[in-house]
Amino acid sequence: MARPIRILCVAGVVLILTCCSTLAGDAGIGTFSIVAFDPVTLELGVAVQSRAFGVGAAVAWAEAGVGAIATQASTNESFGPRGLELLRSGKTSEEVLEILLKSDEGREDRQVAVIDTDGGAVNFTGSRCLDWAGGITGETFACQGNILVSEEVVKAMAAAFEETRGELSERLLATLVAAQAAGGDKRGMQSAAILVVRPSEEHPEYNYRYVDLRVEDHADPINELIRVYRIHEGSDLLRAHIRYAEHYDGLGEEAMAARERGLVGEMLKRVLSEDADDADLLNNLAWFCATADVFVSEAVEAAERAAALKPEDANILDTLAEAYFRDGRAAEAVATIQRAIEIDPESTYFKEQLERFKTP
Repeated sequence: MARPIRILCVAGVVLILTCCSTLAGDAGIGTFSIVAFDPVTLELGVAVQSRAFGVGAAVAWAEAGVGAIATQASTNESFGPRGLELLRSGKTSEEVLEILLKSDEGREDRQVAVIDTDGGAVNFTGSRCLDWAGGITGETFACQGNILVSEEVVKAMAAAFEETRGELSERLLATLVAAQAAGGDKRGMQSAAILVVRPSEEHPEYNYRYVDLRVEDHADPINELIRVYRIHEGSDLLRAHIRYAEHYDGLGEEAMAARERGLVGEMLKRVLSEDADDADLLNNLAWFCATADVFVSEAVEAAERAAALKPEDANILDTLAEAYFRDGRAAEAVATIQRAIEIDPESTYFKEQLERFKTP
Protein backbone atom coordinates (compact mmCIF):
# COMPACT_ATOMS: atom_id res chain seq x y z
CA MET A 1 0.00 0.00 0.00
CA ALA A 2 1.39 3.39 -0.97
CA ARG A 3 2.24 5.77 1.82
CA PRO A 4 -0.02 8.85 2.10
CA ILE A 5 1.23 12.01 0.41
CA ARG A 6 0.90 15.59 1.57
CA ILE A 7 1.15 18.48 -0.90
CA LEU A 8 2.43 21.65 0.69
CA CYS A 9 2.73 25.03 -1.04
CA VAL A 10 5.44 27.19 0.53
CA ALA A 11 6.98 30.36 -0.89
CA GLY A 12 5.87 29.50 -4.38
CA VAL A 13 7.18 25.89 -4.40
CA VAL A 14 4.97 22.80 -4.26
CA LEU A 15 6.62 20.17 -2.10
CA ILE A 16 5.34 16.60 -2.24
CA LEU A 17 6.13 14.97 1.10
CA THR A 18 5.55 11.42 2.27
CA CYS A 19 4.36 10.88 5.80
CA CYS A 20 7.91 9.90 6.75
CA SER A 21 9.62 12.79 4.99
CA THR A 22 12.59 14.33 6.72
CA LEU A 23 11.88 17.61 4.91
CA ALA A 24 8.91 18.51 7.08
CA GLY A 25 11.05 20.77 9.21
CA ASP A 26 11.67 23.00 6.18
CA ALA A 27 8.02 23.96 5.83
CA GLY A 28 8.64 27.63 6.48
CA ILE A 29 10.70 29.18 3.72
CA GLY A 30 11.64 32.87 3.59
CA THR A 31 11.43 35.07 0.51
CA PHE A 32 12.10 38.72 -0.31
CA SER A 33 11.09 40.49 -3.50
CA ILE A 34 10.56 43.83 -5.19
CA VAL A 35 8.18 45.02 -7.90
CA ALA A 36 9.04 48.26 -9.69
CA PHE A 37 8.30 50.58 -12.62
CA ASP A 38 10.57 52.83 -14.67
CA PRO A 39 8.60 55.90 -15.86
CA VAL A 40 11.24 56.74 -18.50
CA THR A 41 11.43 53.43 -20.36
CA LEU A 42 8.05 52.15 -19.08
CA GLU A 43 9.76 48.96 -17.94
CA LEU A 44 8.14 46.88 -15.21
CA GLY A 45 10.04 44.33 -13.20
CA VAL A 46 10.22 41.84 -10.36
CA ALA A 47 13.29 40.50 -8.57
CA VAL A 48 13.19 37.82 -5.88
CA GLN A 49 15.36 35.56 -3.71
CA SER A 50 14.23 32.65 -1.57
CA ARG A 51 15.29 29.61 0.42
CA ALA A 52 13.23 27.55 -1.99
CA PHE A 53 13.88 25.84 -5.28
CA GLY A 54 12.86 27.69 -8.47
CA VAL A 55 11.27 30.72 -6.82
CA GLY A 56 11.07 32.81 -9.99
CA ALA A 57 8.43 30.69 -11.71
CA ALA A 58 6.00 31.11 -8.82
CA VAL A 59 6.60 34.63 -7.56
CA ALA A 60 7.32 36.88 -10.55
CA TRP A 61 4.64 38.01 -13.02
CA ALA A 62 4.73 40.99 -15.38
CA GLU A 63 3.44 42.29 -18.69
CA ALA A 64 4.47 45.51 -20.42
CA GLY A 65 1.79 48.17 -20.46
CA VAL A 66 -0.11 46.24 -17.79
CA GLY A 67 1.74 45.79 -14.49
CA ALA A 68 3.83 43.52 -12.31
CA ILE A 69 3.01 41.23 -9.40
CA ALA A 70 4.96 39.31 -6.77
CA THR A 71 3.05 36.59 -4.90
CA GLN A 72 4.81 34.74 -2.08
CA ALA A 73 4.76 33.34 1.49
CA SER A 74 2.07 30.63 1.21
CA THR A 75 1.97 31.46 -2.47
CA ASN A 76 -1.26 31.73 -4.39
CA GLU A 77 0.17 31.53 -7.89
CA SER A 78 -3.21 32.36 -9.44
CA PHE A 79 -2.67 35.92 -8.17
CA GLY A 80 -0.17 36.35 -11.02
CA PRO A 81 -2.34 35.71 -14.10
CA ARG A 82 -5.54 36.88 -12.41
CA GLY A 83 -3.95 40.09 -11.22
CA LEU A 84 -2.51 40.87 -14.66
CA GLU A 85 -5.91 40.25 -16.22
CA LEU A 86 -7.47 42.71 -13.79
CA LEU A 87 -4.77 45.30 -14.49
CA ARG A 88 -5.27 44.76 -18.22
CA SER A 89 -8.96 45.57 -17.76
CA GLY A 90 -8.07 48.99 -16.33
CA LYS A 91 -8.09 48.30 -12.59
CA THR A 92 -5.56 50.14 -10.45
CA SER A 93 -3.06 48.29 -8.30
CA GLU A 94 -5.13 49.08 -5.20
CA GLU A 95 -8.29 47.70 -6.80
CA VAL A 96 -6.50 44.57 -8.00
CA LEU A 97 -5.08 43.83 -4.57
CA GLU A 98 -8.48 44.27 -2.95
CA ILE A 99 -10.18 41.94 -5.44
CA LEU A 100 -7.52 39.23 -5.16
CA LEU A 101 -7.57 39.18 -1.38
CA LYS A 102 -11.35 39.36 -1.06
CA SER A 103 -11.75 36.11 -2.97
CA ASP A 104 -8.99 34.24 -1.11
CA GLU A 105 -9.81 32.40 2.10
CA GLY A 106 -6.10 31.86 2.74
CA ARG A 107 -5.18 35.53 2.44
CA GLU A 108 -3.76 35.77 5.97
CA ASP A 109 -1.03 33.32 4.90
CA ARG A 110 -0.20 35.32 1.78
CA GLN A 111 2.15 38.09 0.82
CA VAL A 112 1.59 39.95 -2.43
CA ALA A 113 2.67 43.16 -4.16
CA VAL A 114 1.15 44.84 -7.20
CA ILE A 115 2.33 47.78 -9.33
CA ASP A 116 0.53 49.37 -12.27
CA THR A 117 1.66 51.45 -15.24
CA ASP A 118 1.14 54.68 -13.31
CA GLY A 119 3.76 53.48 -10.86
CA GLY A 120 1.18 52.94 -8.15
CA ALA A 121 2.56 50.25 -5.84
CA VAL A 122 0.80 48.38 -3.03
CA ASN A 123 1.58 45.32 -0.97
CA PHE A 124 -0.05 43.11 1.65
CA THR A 125 1.27 40.80 4.35
CA GLY A 126 -1.17 38.41 5.98
CA SER A 127 -1.34 38.14 9.74
CA ARG A 128 -0.22 34.50 9.70
CA CYS A 129 2.98 35.10 7.68
CA LEU A 130 6.03 34.07 9.70
CA ASP A 131 8.21 36.74 11.34
CA TRP A 132 9.76 38.91 10.36
CA ALA A 133 7.25 39.66 7.63
CA GLY A 134 6.21 42.96 6.08
CA GLY A 135 6.96 45.43 3.36
CA ILE A 136 7.60 49.00 2.25
CA THR A 137 6.11 50.91 -0.66
CA GLY A 138 7.65 53.95 -2.31
CA GLU A 139 7.40 55.96 -5.48
CA THR A 140 7.26 53.36 -8.30
CA PHE A 141 8.21 50.34 -6.16
CA ALA A 142 7.18 47.97 -3.40
CA CYS A 143 9.46 45.56 -1.55
CA GLN A 144 8.43 42.83 0.88
CA GLY A 145 9.63 39.71 2.61
CA ASN A 146 8.75 36.98 5.06
CA ILE A 147 10.84 34.95 7.52
CA LEU A 148 13.45 37.70 7.35
CA VAL A 149 16.04 38.36 10.02
CA SER A 150 14.46 41.75 10.67
CA GLU A 151 12.67 44.75 9.21
CA GLU A 152 16.11 46.12 8.24
CA VAL A 153 16.06 43.84 5.19
CA VAL A 154 13.17 45.62 3.49
CA LYS A 155 14.49 49.00 4.62
CA ALA A 156 17.80 48.20 2.92
CA MET A 157 15.93 47.12 -0.21
CA ALA A 158 14.01 50.38 -0.39
CA ALA A 159 17.13 52.47 0.14
CA ALA A 160 19.08 50.55 -2.51
CA PHE A 161 16.36 50.96 -5.10
CA GLU A 162 16.02 54.68 -4.46
CA GLU A 163 19.76 55.33 -4.43
CA THR A 164 20.86 53.18 -7.38
CA ARG A 165 21.00 54.78 -10.82
CA GLY A 166 20.81 53.18 -14.25
CA GLU A 167 18.59 50.61 -15.85
CA LEU A 168 15.71 49.05 -13.97
CA SER A 169 17.46 45.67 -14.08
CA GLU A 170 20.53 47.10 -12.37
CA ARG A 171 18.40 48.72 -9.68
CA LEU A 172 16.52 45.49 -9.03
CA LEU A 173 19.73 43.49 -8.73
CA ALA A 174 21.18 46.11 -6.37
CA THR A 175 18.07 45.69 -4.23
CA LEU A 176 18.63 41.95 -3.88
CA VAL A 177 22.27 42.51 -2.95
CA ALA A 178 21.26 45.04 -0.29
CA ALA A 179 18.63 42.70 1.15
CA GLN A 180 21.11 39.89 1.57
CA ALA A 181 23.72 42.23 3.05
CA ALA A 182 21.14 43.22 5.66
CA GLY A 183 20.67 39.59 6.65
CA GLY A 184 18.16 38.29 4.12
CA ASP A 185 15.82 35.50 5.12
CA LYS A 186 16.44 33.35 8.17
CA ARG A 187 16.64 30.07 6.27
CA GLY A 188 19.42 31.13 3.91
CA MET A 189 19.58 31.18 0.11
CA GLN A 190 18.71 28.83 -2.72
CA SER A 191 17.15 30.50 -5.77
CA ALA A 192 16.79 33.95 -7.30
CA ALA A 193 15.19 35.48 -10.37
CA ILE A 194 14.69 38.71 -12.26
CA LEU A 195 11.89 39.46 -14.73
CA VAL A 196 11.71 42.76 -16.63
CA VAL A 197 9.28 43.61 -19.43
CA ARG A 198 9.37 46.58 -21.79
CA PRO A 199 6.89 47.86 -24.40
CA SER A 200 7.80 47.23 -28.03
CA GLU A 201 5.64 46.87 -31.14
CA GLU A 202 8.56 45.82 -33.36
CA HIS A 203 9.71 43.18 -30.86
CA PRO A 204 6.62 42.01 -28.98
CA GLU A 205 8.63 39.39 -27.11
CA TYR A 206 9.98 42.22 -24.94
CA ASN A 207 6.45 42.83 -23.67
CA TYR A 208 6.74 39.54 -21.80
CA ARG A 209 10.45 38.79 -21.46
CA TYR A 210 12.88 41.67 -21.88
CA VAL A 211 15.02 40.22 -19.08
CA ASP A 212 13.98 36.81 -17.77
CA LEU A 213 16.70 35.02 -15.81
CA ARG A 214 16.51 32.43 -13.06
CA VAL A 215 18.93 30.65 -10.78
CA GLU A 216 16.99 27.66 -9.53
CA ASP A 217 19.38 26.04 -7.03
CA HIS A 218 22.67 27.59 -5.93
CA ALA A 219 24.60 28.27 -2.73
CA ASP A 220 24.94 31.95 -3.71
CA PRO A 221 22.00 32.59 -6.04
CA ILE A 222 22.12 36.40 -6.09
CA ASN A 223 25.72 36.64 -7.24
CA GLU A 224 25.09 33.79 -9.67
CA LEU A 225 22.09 35.70 -11.03
CA ILE A 226 24.29 38.76 -11.51
CA ARG A 227 26.89 36.65 -13.32
CA VAL A 228 24.26 35.26 -15.68
CA TYR A 229 22.81 38.73 -16.15
CA ARG A 230 26.20 40.04 -17.30
CA ILE A 231 26.28 37.36 -19.99
CA HIS A 232 22.74 38.26 -21.05
CA GLU A 233 23.65 41.93 -20.97
CA GLY A 234 26.56 41.40 -23.36
CA SER A 235 24.43 39.61 -25.94
CA ASP A 236 20.64 39.82 -25.99
CA LEU A 237 20.31 43.02 -23.95
CA LEU A 238 23.02 44.69 -25.99
CA ARG A 239 21.06 43.88 -29.15
CA ALA A 240 17.90 45.22 -27.54
CA HIS A 241 19.50 48.58 -26.74
CA ILE A 242 20.59 48.99 -30.36
CA ARG A 243 17.07 48.10 -31.51
CA TYR A 244 15.50 50.66 -29.18
CA ALA A 245 18.01 53.30 -30.29
CA GLU A 246 16.99 52.71 -33.91
CA HIS A 247 13.33 52.82 -32.89
CA TYR A 248 13.78 56.17 -31.17
CA ASP A 249 15.75 57.45 -34.18
CA GLY A 250 12.71 56.72 -36.32
CA LEU A 251 10.49 58.66 -33.95
CA GLY A 252 12.88 61.61 -33.85
CA GLU A 253 13.41 61.14 -30.11
CA GLU A 254 17.10 61.97 -30.09
CA ALA A 255 17.52 62.03 -26.31
CA MET A 256 16.09 58.55 -25.86
CA ALA A 257 18.15 57.18 -28.76
CA ALA A 258 21.29 58.68 -27.24
CA ARG A 259 20.38 57.16 -23.87
CA GLU A 260 20.14 53.66 -25.37
CA ARG A 261 23.47 53.99 -27.15
CA GLY A 262 25.00 55.46 -24.02
CA LEU A 263 24.00 52.36 -22.07
CA VAL A 264 25.81 50.23 -24.63
CA GLY A 265 28.91 52.39 -24.28
CA GLU A 266 28.79 52.23 -20.49
CA MET A 267 28.54 48.46 -20.69
CA LEU A 268 31.54 48.25 -23.02
CA LYS A 269 33.66 50.60 -20.91
CA ARG A 270 32.85 48.65 -17.75
CA VAL A 271 33.87 45.35 -19.34
CA LEU A 272 37.11 46.88 -20.57
CA SER A 273 37.88 48.39 -17.16
CA GLU A 274 37.33 45.02 -15.50
CA ASP A 275 39.95 43.39 -17.76
CA ALA A 276 37.41 40.80 -18.81
CA ASP A 277 38.88 37.66 -20.36
CA ASP A 278 35.65 36.39 -21.95
CA ALA A 279 36.46 36.50 -25.68
CA ASP A 280 32.84 35.96 -26.74
CA LEU A 281 31.56 38.79 -24.54
CA LEU A 282 34.26 41.15 -25.81
CA ASN A 283 33.50 40.10 -29.38
CA ASN A 284 29.75 40.71 -28.99
CA LEU A 285 30.28 44.15 -27.51
CA ALA A 286 32.79 45.07 -30.20
CA TRP A 287 30.56 43.90 -33.02
CA PHE A 288 27.41 45.68 -31.90
CA CYS A 289 29.20 48.93 -31.10
CA ALA A 290 31.20 48.92 -34.33
CA THR A 291 28.22 48.15 -36.57
CA ALA A 292 26.14 50.77 -34.76
CA ASP A 293 28.99 53.29 -35.16
CA VAL A 294 29.08 54.07 -31.45
CA PHE A 295 32.14 53.95 -29.16
CA VAL A 296 34.17 52.69 -32.10
CA SER A 297 37.59 53.18 -30.50
CA GLU A 298 36.45 51.13 -27.50
CA ALA A 299 35.06 48.53 -29.92
CA VAL A 300 38.51 48.24 -31.49
CA GLU A 301 40.08 47.68 -28.07
CA ALA A 302 37.51 45.03 -27.17
CA ALA A 303 37.96 43.25 -30.51
CA GLU A 304 41.74 43.30 -30.16
CA ARG A 305 41.45 41.72 -26.71
CA ALA A 306 39.07 39.07 -28.04
CA ALA A 307 41.41 38.28 -30.92
CA ALA A 308 44.36 37.98 -28.54
CA LEU A 309 42.39 35.44 -26.51
CA LYS A 310 41.22 33.48 -29.56
CA PRO A 311 43.64 34.28 -32.40
CA GLU A 312 42.41 31.41 -34.59
CA ASP A 313 38.71 32.32 -34.39
CA ALA A 314 37.78 33.63 -37.84
CA ASN A 315 34.55 35.23 -36.64
CA ILE A 316 36.39 37.23 -33.99
CA LEU A 317 38.91 38.34 -36.62
CA ASP A 318 35.98 39.47 -38.77
CA THR A 319 34.75 41.61 -35.86
CA LEU A 320 38.21 43.11 -35.43
CA ALA A 321 38.39 43.85 -39.16
CA GLU A 322 34.98 45.52 -39.03
CA ALA A 323 36.01 47.62 -36.05
CA TYR A 324 39.20 48.71 -37.80
CA PHE A 325 37.23 49.64 -40.90
CA ARG A 326 34.68 51.68 -38.95
CA ASP A 327 37.58 53.42 -37.22
CA GLY A 328 39.02 54.50 -40.55
CA ARG A 329 41.83 51.93 -40.53
CA ALA A 330 41.13 50.22 -43.86
CA ALA A 331 44.59 48.71 -44.33
CA GLU A 332 44.42 46.96 -40.95
CA ALA A 333 40.89 45.82 -41.76
CA VAL A 334 42.11 44.25 -45.00
CA ALA A 335 45.03 42.50 -43.34
CA THR A 336 42.82 41.17 -40.55
CA ILE A 337 40.07 39.82 -42.80
CA GLN A 338 42.73 38.14 -44.93
CA ARG A 339 43.79 36.23 -41.81
CA ALA A 340 40.17 35.17 -41.34
CA ILE A 341 40.04 33.95 -44.95
CA GLU A 342 43.20 31.90 -44.40
CA ILE A 343 41.43 30.16 -41.52
CA ASP A 344 38.14 29.72 -43.42
CA PRO A 345 38.89 29.95 -47.16
CA GLU A 346 35.41 28.73 -48.12
CA SER A 347 33.59 31.68 -46.52
CA THR A 348 31.90 33.81 -49.19
CA TYR A 349 31.05 36.37 -46.53
CA PHE A 350 34.67 36.96 -45.56
CA LYS A 351 35.58 37.43 -49.22
CA GLU A 352 32.77 39.98 -49.61
CA GLN A 353 34.10 41.75 -46.53
CA LEU A 354 37.56 41.87 -48.12
CA GLU A 355 36.21 43.54 -51.26
CA ARG A 356 34.23 45.98 -49.14
CA PHE A 357 37.24 46.98 -47.09
CA LYS A 358 39.31 47.46 -50.26
CA THR A 359 36.73 49.80 -51.77
CA PRO A 360 37.74 53.48 -51.26
